[in-house]
Amino acid sequence: MKAHATAFNQRLQRGQSPSYERLQARLAEEGHSDDLQQRPLHCGWGRVLIGHTYPDADALAAELLNEQPGERDIGLYVAAPQQVLAKAPQQLFLDPSDTLRLWFSDYRPAQRVFRGFRIRRAQSDADWQAINQLYLKRKMLPIDQSLLTPRHQGGPVYWLAEDEDTGHVIGSVMGLNHAKAFRDPEKGSSLWCLAVDPRCTRPGVGEVLVRHLVEHFMSRGLAYLDLSVMHDNRLAKNLYAKLGFRNLPTFAIKRKNGINQKLFLGPGPQADFNPYARIIVDEAFRRGIDVQVDDAEAGLFTLAHGGRRIRCRESLCDLTSSVSMTLCQDKSLTHKVLRAAGLSLPAQQLAGSADDNQDFLDEHGRVVVKPLDGEQGNGVAVDLSTLDEVQQAIEHARQFDSRVLLESFHEGVDLRIVVIGYEVVAAAIRRPAQIIGDGHTDIGTLIDVQSRRRQAATGGESRIPLDQETLRTVQAAGFDMHSILPSGQTLTVRRAANLHTGGHLEDVTQILHPVLADAAVRAARALDIPVVGLDLLVPAADQPEYVFIEANERVGLANHEPQPTAERFVDLLFPHSGPR
Repeated sequence: MKAHATAFNQRLQRGQSPSYERLQARLAEEGHSDDLQQRPLHCGWGRVLIGHTYPDADALAAELLNEQPGERDIGLYVAAPQQVLAKAPQQLFLDPSDTLRLWFSDYRPAQRVFRGFRIRRAQSDADWQAINQLYLKRKMLPIDQSLLTPRHQGGPVYWLAEDEDTGHVIGSVMGLNHAKAFRDPEKGSSLWCLAVDPRCTRPGVGEVLVRHLVEHFMSRGLAYLDLSVMHDNRLAKNLYAKLGFRNLPTFAIKRKNGINQKLFLGPGPQADFNPYARIIVDEAFRRGIDVQVDDAEAGLFTLAHGGRRIRCRESLCDLTSSVSMTLCQDKSLTHKVLRAAGLSLPAQQLAGSADDNQDFLDEHGRVVVKPLDGEQGNGVAVDLSTLDEVQQAIEHARQFDSRVLLESFHEGVDLRIVVIGYEVVAAAIRRPAQIIGDGHTDIGTLIDVQSRRRQAATGGESRIPLDQETLRTVQAAGFDMHSILPSGQTLTVRRAANLHTGGHLEDVTQILHPVLADAAVRAARALDIPVVGLDLLVPAADQPEYVFIEANERVGLANHEPQPTAERFVDLLFPHSGPR
């Protein structure tokens, strides 16, 4: 096997991918009467077409053009891509991904043990639903398990990583056995769709999933594992290099469709936008709208199409009037306008003397302190029940605005509803920052580690501040920063569920109660603002009770993927730019 692998690898290093004729000859030499199988393998999100099982470029191109709407087919191991592309140059393109290979003879087992999760096969409907939720978080196509090629015909096997404490699916990977799939005499296999939950706190999930697939196929007597990875995905490439994968000089071809547009249109504007500006710029570029970069660091850009020009700062644009913007920024004005519209709001007053503040606290028992004009959760303190806490929170809030508000505290979860063009486009429950104990690391370190993970996952937009509010929340739970949190125990370390302070979103658009959707649209119309993020406290997203908290004139559209927030925003700006 090692000698054969070396010879085959030498052919690949000379740029010779295995051909249809060569593999047919190899099958004949080994006494097999059956031909290579040309049947496409359906993986639930599209089909994998093995290039060297097709006798010529015509056959492979014709199969790629057979792609179904909403799916993504991939032609892999294409030895002469120029011949295939020449058959349909307006419909096919050369995929910029790299193909990597790990020869099992070069594989070395892990030197450390990763704990806290288990690997098992996907089997139930609940497993497929959990994997699809994970894939959507990673902007990957979901799986339709009814389309999968059966296992006995060489179809894929999906494995998942399951957290041992919570039971949540925190990672998934797919594998193909080439010997079963198309009678591959080289006895290969391939890895697809590796994904790890961006909020996962367990180290090594991706590596363990890859190793599990390697060892699974090794036990089946196969020779190597191939995978496809985007050419600029340095993080993934570093992991694969550590495991022993090497570049393979072969090519992949895909069909031009909406899913693949970023790959064949090019990278678009190269300015260093934050995620909230980038999602809009990419959508505009996809539609052929001209993008002028004004100030990438500030999220400022101008869009032009058909003689119409609109300047934006992220989702704040020329269509939002200065009056509407002021109504959102000044929380006391927001309160007055929404109350006049008949909507439900908490009690509110400006912070004043200690006696005035005590009277408000006595009346409501528990209060919230926030700067009158603030954003990103800065200066907000939640669920205060003593005058000392209130006075300290007021002093902190004054760092962001000299005017400070007191509000009555209401139990519930934090719901963000995005309204664009006076229609609800997305809704999500915002969860506050949390950590999970491992039984030996102190809380301060766990917060720091989780904060760095959130920063990495959000391009630096989210982190957990180690400030007085975090300390107060930890102490209220009976701990301090030096306490060791028991293994598996979850601790909320912020009261406010703001994304910029380490929180995360759970999409609830499909179950949003009609009363909540109607209240959000009424609020947007009362503020006369075309694009707005409205924050409510609710017992649950599918129940009608609510209390409005505030309105945000510059809502982070990127936080609500896969809901079509950027698409609806660009529709609003340029209604004739969408597909017809």
